Amino acid sequence: MNAAPSHSPRIHFVSEGRGPLVVLSHALGCNLSMWDEVADILKQRFTVLRYDHRGHGQSEAPAGPYSIDLLADDAAALIKSQTSEPVHFVGLSMGGMTAQSLAARYPALVRSITVANSAHYYNEAARAMWQARIATVLAHNVAAVADGAIQRWFTPEFRADAQGAARVAVIRQRLESVASAPYAASCAAVASMDFRASNPSIRCPTLVIAGTRDEATPVALSEAIVSSIPGATLATLDASHISAVEQPAGFAALLEDFFASQA
Repeated sequence: MNAAPSHSPRIHFVSEGRGPLVVLSHALGCNLSMWDEVADILKQRFTVLRYDHRGHGQSEAPAGPYSIDLLADDAAALIKSQTSEPVHFVGLSMGGMTAQSLAARYPALVRSITVANSAHYYNEAARAMWQARIATVLAHNVAAVADGAIQRWFTPEFRADAQGAARVAVIRQRLESVASAPYAASCAAVASMDFRASNPSIRCPTLVIAGTRDEATPVALSEAIVSSIPGATLATLDASHISAVEQPAGFAALLEDFFASQA
């Protein structure tokens, strides 16, 4: 497989298709396979690069602590190793946080960013919830929080549908395969992120996607991101937290329309 330069951990990725480069950045506890259906659609017109965050999938899992800025550094190193042109960077949840850091700190690397089902800041109550999750995972394992995660990630209808249930089962298995230490380090990175000061400096086209049934990152959190980034626009999908899995065709259509608007 492929790796980013040696100063970064080895980052596993897959690149498919032909055309402008789109980078897909996954959610906490997932891996690049989260994007399978969206990638299948986009690769007809774009080069689609999906990667595993550090500590996830087949990427290396260096010791913590982690931060979202560190995840953005990983993404920047990967992008620089693959192209000399700016990319469309699409991130969901933790990947959406990575997108915000990347755009503010590495503006030359991005043509646009899409921030889906994400947040730009957590208050003290939310941070306390993350600390409780970290404690549970370190005392037991990631499987101990899997039930709650799956319920937050997908609507009951999707989980009950035969095809949806099969997809959920695979995603749950991959969640439970994440080692406790890097998962906890990633949770801490998510809990501590705060882009209230840096988001106003973002100048690239920005699309924010919210799930109207997302209880993990409700629409109000997406609206706050839109308010923090000049010129950002909001779109919604009838989905819960992992909207790219639950509504891949709709998600891909939003991306294609957004990219076309920049031509």
